[in-house]
Amino acid sequence: MKHLIKISYLLVFVVTTFSWGQPMNESPDFKNSENLKIQSSSVTFDTELEQLIFSITVTGSAGASIPEKVGQMDGAPVLGYVFPTNLSPEDVGFSSTQGIVALALTSHPDFDDTPLWDENSNAVYDDDGVVWHPHWVVLAADQRVGGGLSVKQFQKEDQTVQLPPTNPGMPMYMDSPGFPVITKDHTIKVVVPLYRIRGRKQFNFDAVTAYMQVNTSNPDLPLLGVYSVYSVASGDLSLPYTVSLK
Repeated sequence: MKHLIKISYLLVFVVTTFSWGQPMNESPDFKNSENLKIQSSSVTFDTELEQLIFSITVTGSAGASIPEKVGQMDGAPVLGYVFPTNLSPEDVGFSSTQGIVALALTSHPDFDDTPLWDENSNAVYDDDGVVWHPHWVVLAADQRVGGGLSVKQFQKEDQTVQLPPTNPGMPMYMDSPGFPVITKDHTIKVVVPLYRIRGRKQFNFDAVTAYMQVNTSNPDLPLLGVYSVYSVASGDLSLPYTVSLK
């Protein structure tokens, strides 16, 4: 709990963008965009279909804002609608580790990290990073970046780390599970089969919109850091929300 509280304060109070030397490719339009201002969030369990529907509703058009392509991996911008949870890493297929398990719905036009999935249905599997898609990630506190968090990394040679077989092959606690993401009007949703989280029907969650950026050139920065937080459903990342039944 102390670890969670520490991260909560970082998210709420440390939201200015800084880079310690890496150019920021964050659009100035994101900060005040209605498309990223959260009105409400929910996770509903469909008892008939045994699916969990994660949902974020914003004041504007959900998913309408997307990053601009910069043409390379280093410095590539990533925009996200993120559900931090109190699920364990093991629930989503990772080996045991410290951090916050989050389901992140992301768009990033410079690269494709879902090699098993063809989100734009054009029979090409490596050209649709800009299409909203999900990732399971483990987030860790990181004061090197403005949002106070980064996706937890590990050494490539560390044989103790386990990732789901659908992971994109990066040295981070990240998975590309291929769940369907739907954007319509004010709402973005993702559908998660119950068996994909080991049958967990009850857990706590929150909702966040954030700007992230890839770093492959500066060893003093994380590979994927959170640089700006635009909106937090609870206001303090206290994970107050629980799963409802349908």
